[in-house]
Amino acid sequence: MTRWSPSYPLAFVISLLALMPVLVLMVLATDSPQLFDARNLQILSNTLSLMVFTAVGAILIGVPLALLTAYVKLPWAKFWLVLLAAPLAIPSYIGAFTLYAAFGPGGEIDQLTGLATPAFDGLFGSSVVMALYTYPFVMLTVRASLLSLDASLVHAARTLGMSLFSSIWYVILPRITNGIAAGALLAAMYALSDFGTPAILRLDTFTRMIYVEYNSFGLSQAAMLSLQLLVIVGLILFLESRVIGTHERPGKSLSLWPGRLRTALMLLACLPVVILAILLPLTIFGIWLWREGVGNFELIYAWNSAYAALFASIATVLFALPVAQAAISGKFGRLMERVSFLGFGVPGIVMGTALVYVGLQFSVLYQTMALLVIAYVMRFLPLAVGAIRSTSERLDPSLVRAARLLGASRKEAFRRITFPLSIRGIVAGAALVFLEVMRELPATLILSPFDFETLATYLWRVYEAGYFGQAAIPGLLLVVISVLALAVMFYGERWNQTDVLEDTYHS
Repeated sequence: MTRWSPSYPLAFVISLLALMPVLVLMVLATDSPQLFDARNLQILSNTLSLMVFTAVGAILIGVPLALLTAYVKLPWAKFWLVLLAAPLAIPSYIGAFTLYAAFGPGGEIDQLTGLATPAFDGLFGSSVVMALYTYPFVMLTVRASLLSLDASLVHAARTLGMSLFSSIWYVILPRITNGIAAGALLAAMYALSDFGTPAILRLDTFTRMIYVEYNSFGLSQAAMLSLQLLVIVGLILFLESRVIGTHERPGKSLSLWPGRLRTALMLLACLPVVILAILLPLTIFGIWLWREGVGNFELIYAWNSAYAALFASIATVLFALPVAQAAISGKFGRLMERVSFLGFGVPGIVMGTALVYVGLQFSVLYQTMALLVIAYVMRFLPLAVGAIRSTSERLDPSLVRAARLLGASRKEAFRRITFPLSIRGIVAGAALVFLEVMRELPATLILSPFDFETLATYLWRVYEAGYFGQAAIPGLLLVVISVLALAVMFYGERWNQTDVLEDTYHS
C-alpha cells in the first residue's frame, strides 16, 4: 500500500491557491458586456505582431551570438559571455524608458548632438526593445545545444571541401532547431506577459489595455481581456512543452581560432547590441543624475522595495517547502507542483486584476501588504520550488532512513537531516524571489497599499508625470539589482563547468 507524504495536504492547498486567479477571472468576466469586438481584434493583432517580431528578432541576434560564444576562442571569453547575457537580467521597461527618452525630436540625442533621430515608440520600438532584452533566451539555449554537439560531422564536411559557413548552415543549424525553438518561445512568452515596454512605448497590447480598463473601473472587461491573453499564454506553454531537447552522444567540441582582424570584426558586430541594450540606458541615467541630481527621490522607496521583497521571499520559501517535498515524494506530488507553477505563467497585470477582486470581497485585505505579498508568492513560487527541489533531490536518502531506524520521527528527521542539508537551495530560492520582487512592476502598481512607493513604481510615476530626470537613481539601483540577479543565475547553473573536451580547428 502506497503511503502518502505528510507534505501532500499543504501542497494540495497551495496548488488550489495557484488556480484561484483563473477562477476569479472567470467569475469576473461573466459581467463583461461582450466577448470580442473590433477593438479586441486590433489589440490581438498588436499583441501577436509584437510576439512574432520579438521571437524573430531574438533569433536573428541570439543565434549568431550563440555561435560566437560557443565556438570562437575570444580573448576574455567569460567576460563577453556575461556581457552579452546581461540584458536578460535587466527589466525591459528600463530599456524602453531610456530609449524612448533618447530618440525622437527633443530627445536626449537631439539635445546633446543636434542629430535628428526617429521616434522610438509603437510596434517598431516595442519590437526592437523586446528583441534586445530577450535574445539571451535564444543565445543561452542555443549555446547549450551547440556545446553538446559532436563536431565530427563538421570536420567530415570540411574534409570533403565544404566551406565553414556551409558547414554551419547545413550541418550544425539543423541539429539545433529545437534549441532555437525553445529560446524563441521563451522570448515570445516574455513579450506576451510584459507590461512596461508596450505601456511606455504606447502600443495597445493586452497588458496595456488591461491596465487601462482597470484604471477606468472596467474590472469585468479587464478580466475578459486577461482570459483572452491567458488563452494565448496557454498555447505558448503547450508548444514549449512539446519542444524536445537535443540528444546526441558527447564528443569533441568545435573550436575556432580566427586571426586578430576577424576577432576584432566579430566583436565590433556585437557592439550595436551592447550599446543599445546596456551602455545607452546607463549613459542616459548618468546624464540625468549629473543634470538634475537625485531630484525628489527618497531612500524610503528603496527600503519599501527591500521590505516587501524580504517578506515575499520568506513567505514564498515557506510555501515552497511542502510543494518541493511533495514533488519528490511521488506522482501526485509532481502533479501538484505543476499546478502550482501556473502562477508563473500568469502575467503580473493579470494576477493583479484577479487579486483586486479578491480584495474587494474581503475588505480587510484590499490595498494591504498582505495581498501584495500573496501576489508575489503566487507569481514567483516556482523559482523557490525549483531551487529547493533540485537541492533536496541530491540528498542521500539513506541518511533519513538511518535517522528513522534510530528512532527519529518523520518531523524530527526532516528538522535534523533534510532541512539543514537543503539550506543552500532555500537560500538560493529566497534570493531569486527577493530580486524578482524588487523589479516587479504591474502587480505592484495595482495592489500596493496607499502611499507605498517602490523603486519600480516610482520609476513608473516619474514617467507618467514626464519628469524623466528623476528616474536616474531608481533606474541605476534597479540595474545594479539586475546584475546581482544575473550573478545568482550564473552561480546557480555553475556556468564555469560548460567547458568541455576541446579540439582545435583553425578557420
